[in-house]
Amino acid sequence: MTAPIPRDIPDLPAIPGRPALKPSPVPATAVVTPVRRPAAAAFRLLVAFAAAVGVTLELLLGDPSRALGYFAIQSNILLALVMALSARRAWTADRPLPGAVLGATTLYVVIAALTYHLLLANEASPFSLTGEAAHPAGWQALTHYTLHTVTPIAAVLDWLLLTPPGRLHLRQASTWLLYPLAYLAFSLVRGELLLPGSTGRYLYPFLDVDQDGYKKVLGNALLLGLSFYALAVLLVALDHARPNPLRHPWKTGFRL
Repeated sequence: MTAPIPRDIPDLPAIPGRPALKPSPVPATAVVTPVRRPAAAAFRLLVAFAAAVGVTLELLLGDPSRALGYFAIQSNILLALVMALSARRAWTADRPLPGAVLGATTLYVVIAALTYHLLLANEASPFSLTGEAAHPAGWQALTHYTLHTVTPIAAVLDWLLLTPPGRLHLRQASTWLLYPLAYLAFSLVRGELLLPGSTGRYLYPFLDVDQDGYKKVLGNALLLGLSFYALAVLLVALDHARPNPLRHPWKTGFRL
């Protein structure tokens, strides 16, 4: 025989602390159905095509080895690759590219555009271009307009209208400057390897060591680097302050 069950069962002591919940092994795609975005895919594919055409024309119209040394050409090549991959992921409802990749690509093409319009094409600037470089004609003018105006504006519109906010972080701003810093080293080393007096030894007037010397060139690079960092910080701040064009336009925040 079994013992009778007592009528009064004493209370069990409480377990200290909050029980830790185990992470769910269910992927997010099993909860939220992936959504294809054909309009976003078409726009990004168009941006990639415009950047690729602009770069191709620039290579065909001039010296390819020299053209590939320009920051605008390199940043537009990166933009074409990133936009093409983003278009594919939007079409197949795949996971979007990391926000750091899209933010860096947007920053680089905006840097190329602002440098061209504010320093190189501006007659009031001490670094303004002269001759055919200042006033291109024909296909060269179309190429300059595409790479320095059309694709940067399109990249900014894609970031503002087709990507969710809050994906960029302030700590990424300094990391994005590694590429401009590497480009500075590339430009100076390239100039040293070419013979003095060579055409296009230094591709930008503010990096012309023959004319200004290393002290002034490094000073120009420092001022530009600080401006680029401020632009990167502004990009991150806008990313967390802008409304979400895809969902919950009222939700904003800022994270380090």
